[in-house]
Amino acid sequence: MSTVVYSPYLAGIPTSQLPFFPPKPVKSKSCRLIAWDVSSVNISSNNCGKRVRLQFSSRVTMCSSNPSSIPSAGYRQPKVVWIWTECKQVMTAAVERGWNTFIFPPDRRELANEWSSIALIHPLFIEEEKLFDSEGRRVATFYEVSSPQQLELLQPVDKQPDNVIINLVDWQVIPAENIVAAFQGSQITVFAISKTPSEAQVFLEALEQGLGGIVLKVEDSTAVLELKDYFDRRNEDNNILSLTKATITQVHISRMGDRVCVDLCSLMRPGEGLLVGSFARGLFLVHSECLESNYIASRPFRVNAGPVHAYVAIPGGRTCYLSELNTGKEVIVVNQNGNQRTAIVGRVKIETRPLILVEAKEAENGTLYSALLQNAETVALICPSQGSEFPKKAIPVTSLKVGDEILLKIQGGARHIGIEIQEFIVEK
Repeated sequence: MSTVVYSPYLAGIPTSQLPFFPPKPVKSKSCRLIAWDVSSVNISSNNCGKRVRLQFSSRVTMCSSNPSSIPSAGYRQPKVVWIWTECKQVMTAAVERGWNTFIFPPDRRELANEWSSIALIHPLFIEEEKLFDSEGRRVATFYEVSSPQQLELLQPVDKQPDNVIINLVDWQVIPAENIVAAFQGSQITVFAISKTPSEAQVFLEALEQGLGGIVLKVEDSTAVLELKDYFDRRNEDNNILSLTKATITQVHISRMGDRVCVDLCSLMRPGEGLLVGSFARGLFLVHSECLESNYIASRPFRVNAGPVHAYVAIPGGRTCYLSELNTGKEVIVVNQNGNQRTAIVGRVKIETRPLILVEAKEAENGTLYSALLQNAETVALICPSQGSEFPKKAIPVTSLKVGDEILLKIQGGARHIGIEIQEFIVEK
């Protein structure tokens, strides 16, 4: 399966300016990777001139999408971030997070020289609505869009030598979508000037693929931290979760309890669901209601996840209780191969229903894991991939029997506000 990796390091620097970073091709099944390595760089960590040594490595990734991959994950292209600021704290925060291309007005070359003396940065300079590097080569052209007529004039031109930076002064979402559509398939990178991380997110997600880059124009380092956090969460979708095969040891019909249905703003496919469990140390992969049946319509946006006390996996390697989910919160959707993506909760429905207790053991350490689920034919646990032409995706809890194999996500059991910690804990 193809994946796309976001890498901000040295983004936007023409390779012709990096003779001292020999490119090293990395072979991949469906991607061509080119990496540059910088051994060590001195940068200023505070205004007193104290220097620290940082390690940087850059990776530019070009990948093809796979139609069989999880929706959205295969379509994301590498994004570029440039910073427009005169604040030293913003510069330091950006460089420490791998963003080292900075934009300066023509009268701030002294500031560019000062920063270049304390950090490895790539300065770009504005001159007459164009952007030039330190050697006078044009790398981008500015365009201001404040009307539909100006937007229509913004079209890719054959053999256009530079990138495009747009400033959307009125509407943002619809113009950004129109630009993504107009420039799809073009080799030109289109940047949007963003004054907040939320604006940047709008541009990076327009028409799902998003614009190619962001010029973050801020004077507050908090904006850099928030944007980096957004990319970290976005890139979690490219990580493959390690799922463990476990064997059912007990299935016991219980009494009534308050169970939670989680309705997402995304559709799920066969083999996808949420990670849920009574103990954080082992989460069961509970299937969505996307499968057809004779008695009830398919609801591919829903997971009948379990009682209110149960843990559910959310982005950042964290967990929360099912009772804490509400509209707008994020969870991770996982398939039987461990591929994951982030989804938004649209609605949570809590109702009293009969429950069933499911217990399973993992063969390697023999630890017992359990989950309580609604006792209904539409609730199922996802099976390990069997490699056959028509592999079984899930087993309804009403059909589970001792010896059946299901999938678990095994992790540390001790948690504090959903964050895994190291401490002694007994759960039973």
